[in-house]
Amino acid sequence: MTIGNIILGDYPLFLAPMEDITDPSFRYICKLNGADFMYTEFISSDGLIRDGEKSVRKLDIYDFERPIGIQLYGHLTDAMVEAALIAEAAGPELIDINFGCPVRKIAGRGAGAGMLRNIPLMISMTEAIVKAVRLPVTVKTRLGWDDDTKNIVEVAERLQDTGIKAITIHGRTRAQLYKGSADWTLIGEVKKNPRMKIPVIGNGDIDGPLKAKEMFTRYGVDGIMIGRATVGRPWIFRDIRHFLATGELLPEPNTAEKAAMALSHLEKSLQYKEGPRAIFEMRRHLSNYFKGLPHFKETQLKLLTSLDVDEIKDIINETGNKYGDYRIDDRTSVYGV
Repeated sequence: MTIGNIILGDYPLFLAPMEDITDPSFRYICKLNGADFMYTEFISSDGLIRDGEKSVRKLDIYDFERPIGIQLYGHLTDAMVEAALIAEAAGPELIDINFGCPVRKIAGRGAGAGMLRNIPLMISMTEAIVKAVRLPVTVKTRLGWDDDTKNIVEVAERLQDTGIKAITIHGRTRAQLYKGSADWTLIGEVKKNPRMKIPVIGNGDIDGPLKAKEMFTRYGVDGIMIGRATVGRPWIFRDIRHFLATGELLPEPNTAEKAAMALSHLEKSLQYKEGPRAIFEMRRHLSNYFKGLPHFKETQLKLLTSLDVDEIKDIINETGNKYGDYRIDDRTSVYGV
């Protein structure tokens, strides 16, 4: 699979951009575990063109994570074009446009998935960005606004005609948010459309190797993007890659291995952020790394309330030493087989 001049090989695995999750430290861990392509946290075009500290900080990218894309969202074409030019100067491999975020504060303003209610603006904005930058431009979107407007087959064609180099489709409508199950049927229809020449990347409910293989074989997508299932389980990329290559399901890492990964993640977070912020943003990851350990409630409370870096490291090390080879699930795999 290629996106413009970016060669990714067969069955590429993408890390979805997620607010307050896919920072450089998490991207580092996912890259170690086999993610083929990653994105920054999505960035507000309004914040970027106004030189907002939080938005500008998200432009930071590092050589270890290449190839990488910068994802932007906004509802005004001029602001999106200006933001795309700023993002291009940061040196990513591509610019991705977010037409899929369903949260009210974004979609309610007409950005993200809100653009699914104004397809002409979506098309004209994409065309303007493609013309303005030299880098490949890609799009991430959803099936439609609601069950009555699942028009992704037509919309994907029109987006392709603007000059984008790939499209990622989440298998839900905006109205669904993240409820229910993702429906990949229309993603498969987009891929089967003889007019579609660009890569189609599927997203939604990929929670392990079996689901990943099904999406590749049943729906024929060129790549898959994984989001929420990576939190606390960045080794999901390793597991999927191994299964696709060998047909073997790897056992989940034992607690000692998870503790080592958690420590590495924490060290990277501290490297890229100031102490308190690094700790606050690590908490959701730490709680998920050790989720399901027996008799861990008291230790977990200390882990998730401490502001002392040395104490947190000690707790992680002690957890790894205490539980050692213990795995949450003693079956062949955490994926229920």
